[in-house]
Amino acid sequence: MIPSHAPGCGMRRAEHALLLVMVVLGTAGVLIESIWLLGLAAWALIAAGLIEMVYRP
Repeated sequence: MIPSHAPGCGMRRAEHALLLVMVVLGTAGVLIESIWLLGLAAWALIAAGLIEMVYRP
């Protein structure tokens, strides 16, 4: 188990939050057929991927 004060813990939380946002926006975008929500979901996924690549502890 990782302690809450471990280095990179905040970045991991931000990454998980972005992935959750991506899932919610992607699902809503598909259900109501909104390209804007799908686009926002794609950007959230890109941001989470960049965090994973740059701030990997």
